[in-house]
Amino acid sequence: MKNSILTIALVSLLISSCSSTKEIKNTPTKTPFVWEGANVYFLMTDRFLNGNPNNDNIIKRDKPTAKLRGFEGGDIRGVIQKLEEGYFSDLGINVIWMTPVVEQIHGSVDEGTGNTYGFHGYWTKDWTALDPSFGTREDLKELVDKAHAKGIRIMLDAVINHTGHATEIDDKYPDSWVRSTPNCKYNSYDSNINCTLVTGLFDVKTESKENVELPPFLVEKWKKEGRYEQEIAELDAFFKKTGYPRAPRYYIMKWLSDYILDFGIDAYRVDTVKHTTEDVWADFGKVCEMTFAEFKAKNPTKVLDNSAFFTVGEVYGYNIGSKRLYDYGDRKVDYYANGFTGLINFDFRNEAKMNYEELFSKYSNILQNDLKGNTVMNYVSSHDDGWPFDKKREKTFESGTKLLLAPGISQIYYGDETARSLDIEGTTGDATLRSMMNWDDIVGKESTKELLVHYQKLGVFRKNHPAIGAGVHQKISSNYYLFTRTFSSENYTDKVVVGLDFPIGNKEINVANYFPEGTSVRDAYSGQLAKVENGKITINTNYTILLIEIL
Repeated sequence: MKNSILTIALVSLLISSCSSTKEIKNTPTKTPFVWEGANVYFLMTDRFLNGNPNNDNIIKRDKPTAKLRGFEGGDIRGVIQKLEEGYFSDLGINVIWMTPVVEQIHGSVDEGTGNTYGFHGYWTKDWTALDPSFGTREDLKELVDKAHAKGIRIMLDAVINHTGHATEIDDKYPDSWVRSTPNCKYNSYDSNINCTLVTGLFDVKTESKENVELPPFLVEKWKKEGRYEQEIAELDAFFKKTGYPRAPRYYIMKWLSDYILDFGIDAYRVDTVKHTTEDVWADFGKVCEMTFAEFKAKNPTKVLDNSAFFTVGEVYGYNIGSKRLYDYGDRKVDYYANGFTGLINFDFRNEAKMNYEELFSKYSNILQNDLKGNTVMNYVSSHDDGWPFDKKREKTFESGTKLLLAPGISQIYYGDETARSLDIEGTTGDATLRSMMNWDDIVGKESTKELLVHYQKLGVFRKNHPAIGAGVHQKISSNYYLFTRTFSSENYTDKVVVGLDFPIGNKEINVANYFPEGTSVRDAYSGQLAKVENGKITINTNYTILLIEIL
């Protein structure tokens, strides 16, 4: 994958005093952005921060709901606020992934435990509009522009598999667009695809290539909003340009690609991938690439670099050990050959129980061989995985260390860095994973502050060094755990040395085979300088971690 140069923001690191080393602050460095080593921050838009209370009740969604199953007020302006404050830059984030911001069904659904609204963004009513509770088109444009100015990319969430529910105030998509039965059995390729995920959640007939008319309720809606002619003209142009039939999947692809063309977003995380035939995603990848190229041609001053549009797929249950294939039981599918550069790695939260070397060497070996040119996105917790690595938040520092130093893309789920609770009393199902971000804890709890600083230092180091996520891993020593990562691309080479579980105090390590004699280096965790002398460096810190980089 082609890379570019980003300017990395100044980051203040904690400094430990030491008689044998100089105290310094981290200085600006230039580093190529590499998707395979990205540091992604995944936030649930409604649960991150309420930046504009005035949009909370634009759509009347005021029925009593089960706990944490209604809109709580988080919006795009809240993301902008934290972006401007430097929260993401301080964490070393170079990609922000947000749950869908498209217009959700207006009504609620009783899932058996009380009413639920589409606060999560996965119950689409209209792909062509933003939900006013999340913000406006102007808000999204501002977010993308300001994120890009900081070298941060924006990843939105694409849902093609299903629409939202029909409710007393929301129309169902026509039968030519969706099916309502049977429910998926999940025991074969077909029983994952030609079926509905749950009762009432309408499955788009993504396998169809038959021409269908627009849903009448959408036509009526667009006319009321005064944009019918524009939408029709754009659809006509899209189908003429691509030659695709006017089938449901291609309508939705056009609507999703508009967020690339209109706003310049950089990537899509794709929802429910294994519930459609794989050719859907091959086509979606082509549409995204075509539209991204069109955006760059029309907006040369807004182009960050020559990176391709990035797609990462949610193939539920896929893990890195499966390498290129997902096994349905009766069929194996290579999604990397069908539209995706990356897939979410659903087993990292289990494999994080392994020791550092077992974990890191396994991931490096697979990524540098079987998945070379592709990647996985690792996580310790997420919005719909009820079995996170550390649900009780008892291993928070270990979670951050393993996630942010593991080969592959790191995905911080909002609140991993602040120990936001994943076990909320009174909730049912995945609602317990989706509480409001615990901003007050950053101010009021020393333990939260310390954890956040740990994530910041590891995250900035990862951002500054593509070798961490995309490089080749090599263990150096067993006395104390020490390893190198090396990454090379075109005229750029990056090499770092990392030590874990070292004693507090004086640390002497042999780097003769990795850094030339006389090289000045810095420990990015403590901020201290040292020089390679007789093949060794000596650093005295109050930490057990070493993040050694060449000055």
